Amino acid sequence: MGDGNGRRVVAGIDIGGTKTLAVALDASGTVIASERAATPTDGGDGIVATAVDTLTALAGHLEIDAGTFDVVGVGIPGRVRPADGSVTHAVNLGLGGGVVAVGPQIEDALGVPTFVENDVNAAALGAAALLSPGTPADLAYISVGTGVAAGLILDGRLRRGYHGVGGEIGHLCVDPGGPRCACGRIGCLEAVASGAAIARRWPGDGAPAAADLFAAAAAGVPGAVAVRDSVCAHLAAAVVHLVLTVDVARVVFGGGVAEAGEALVTGIRRALEEQAKASPWLRSLELDRLVTVLAPGTPVGAIGAGLAARDRRA
Repeated sequence: MGDGNGRRVVAGIDIGGTKTLAVALDASGTVIASERAATPTDGGDGIVATAVDTLTALAGHLEIDAGTFDVVGVGIPGRVRPADGSVTHAVNLGLGGGVVAVGPQIEDALGVPTFVENDVNAAALGAAALLSPGTPADLAYISVGTGVAAGLILDGRLRRGYHGVGGEIGHLCVDPGGPRCACGRIGCLEAVASGAAIARRWPGDGAPAAADLFAAAAAGVPGAVAVRDSVCAHLAAAVVHLVLTVDVARVVFGGGVAEAGEALVTGIRRALEEQAKASPWLRSLELDRLVTVLAPGTPVGAIGAGLAARDRRA
């Protein structure tokens, strides 16, 4: 299926904690249209309905019916079962342990084959496609937004893990004396270094908290400097753990907090250098050189969801 000009059009949709973003991709994987909406907070039915409405509006930009998309790919937080398109434990969407059949419901509504992937895994696939086109990628994509998680691409292949939770580094305990995480544990990385955690520690003055924090720290505001350095130190530790575990060639930061851009990367690189001072061996790995960030606003999750669905349909 395709649009009225005979093009095969793939739709990818990224369902996040605050926004739902959909893109249409042509045969080369280029974004040809996009649409966004606020993610509702009223549970699975509202999330699915918003996704369907957003995809319908996306099709409208191309003057086609949503039912003519070749395939739909969905990226969503939580524990995803790609085999049946369901999700559980999407705590940042307000979904607990109950199973929500996201893929089947969207497929039924639009009449288009729909495949579901964890949102960070989808973003990792999108980052690999953008940064290493045509070559096998070997990277970790760390999303720092409402939560914190990593997607792993090893030898060009997505690594989900035995339980499908590979890369859920946001729920590693990094501060035993820290706050309680939404998952129920104490001191998770997500509880001290996510966008939500930054907002609690440094509420933005009418601006996104992370952007306000890094701007204030750059201006030398003492409280902001302390919070920034703490956040960057925790994220740097995540880089160390990932590289020492799977030895990726590149660590890419994305998500809402990454819209701070080079200021975030600079802070993480500085923290990596600091952590390597006591270890010549760790210093020899030059981990600071592996860290990069995507351009703010890159719809990497939606792109990756669409490309993953296209490849699974092929």
